[in-house]
Amino acid sequence: MLTQAPKGTRDVPMTESYKWQYVEERIRRMTALAGLREVRTPMFEHTELFLRSVGDTTDVVQKEMYTFMDKGGRSITLKPEGTASVVRSFIESRLYAETLPAKMYYLSMPNFRYEKPQNGRLREFHQFGVEVFGAPLATEDAELIALAWNITSSLGVSGLELHINSIGCPECRARYYEALRAFFAPKLSGMCENCKGRFERNPMRLLDCKEEACKAAAAGAPKMIDYLCEDCSSHFETLKQALSALGIAYTIDPQIVRGLDYYTKTVFEIIARLPEGPLTVCGGGRYDHLIEEVGGPAMAGVGFGMGMERLLMVMEQTGVVIPKPDLLEVYIANYGEKARMAALELCAALRREGVRADIDHVGRSMKAQFKYADKSGAAYVITIGEDELTGGQVKLRHMESHVEKPFALSDAAGIAAFVKGQNHAE
Repeated sequence: MLTQAPKGTRDVPMTESYKWQYVEERIRRMTALAGLREVRTPMFEHTELFLRSVGDTTDVVQKEMYTFMDKGGRSITLKPEGTASVVRSFIESRLYAETLPAKMYYLSMPNFRYEKPQNGRLREFHQFGVEVFGAPLATEDAELIALAWNITSSLGVSGLELHINSIGCPECRARYYEALRAFFAPKLSGMCENCKGRFERNPMRLLDCKEEACKAAAAGAPKMIDYLCEDCSSHFETLKQALSALGIAYTIDPQIVRGLDYYTKTVFEIIARLPEGPLTVCGGGRYDHLIEEVGGPAMAGVGFGMGMERLLMVMEQTGVVIPKPDLLEVYIANYGEKARMAALELCAALRREGVRADIDHVGRSMKAQFKYADKSGAAYVITIGEDELTGGQVKLRHMESHVEKPFALSDAAGIAAFVKGQNHAE
């Protein structure tokens, strides 16, 4: 057990971390273009935060949260999702008093849900998410959807589909709940115990149940979109117009309600069509009452979340090849104690000049050092031995062409300039 990760978790070994860095770099670049700033929140929060925000009728709260009592007798929960923590941070930091809207993102945020590990879903997973507070217009919804769409497609993922829906506001949802209860009442005896409990408190949750009997019972259920009030209907129409203006095709999907209770109006999912079936890679929507419910001022909110593990899995399954980075530019082979010290000094100087460099710390033979340099992908090798120390000159050897260029042993800046210039030329 000491050498096996807990069920539902996985390592990112050093041989795979470049894939995460590749995706993270793309995300950081595109969020910066959209004027977003990064936010970081703790790994755990007071349990009450999730009970109030996520909703006590959701599977997340009822079945999946990692909750425990700390040594001070406080109920603590490992974050099951990111939005509630960002909202709490926004309120605690009094950012609502700053210039609005506040636009922020979080990247590779660890989240925890106790559920059956399955396709792209783990008990510890990492999310990229965006939250915008103080922007009530549907054009913001469209812009965030476009950001999620553009990031995913720019990473090479093909076969994407955007599904949108509106789940209204508390006012128009009350009439919809009455229609749902009337629809499900004669079917309730054949549904699961969770759905029976949700029938009165939140009948919309019945549409999101994964039990086969409950999914069958939900077939033909009334659609929220038919019960929208004038304001919610107008918001949804504007969203559709904005998406069309941005050139993003969409499908209206009445079955999308999302798994968390805080959503209002817009909800959406970006779905990838894989050989084994469709898989959601991004989901989100609007939550115009959440900030107030958590204890802040009345303020609109909208955002999305994207699982990093799932995104990387979808990239792999759709044939995206992430290029492996070169670990080293220069390897300094050496023999003898004095040569090793000189190599150590030159290596440090090259790193200060911005060159990826390394030397032998194992005591390998010269032949083995050259072999290691080749496997590590070093473009150049410098050899330091007794002759080089005596003459104060070294040769920078290009590993592929074997062409050598002489430099003074002390000229780290010159070596670095040449290496950078050659890399730029290539």
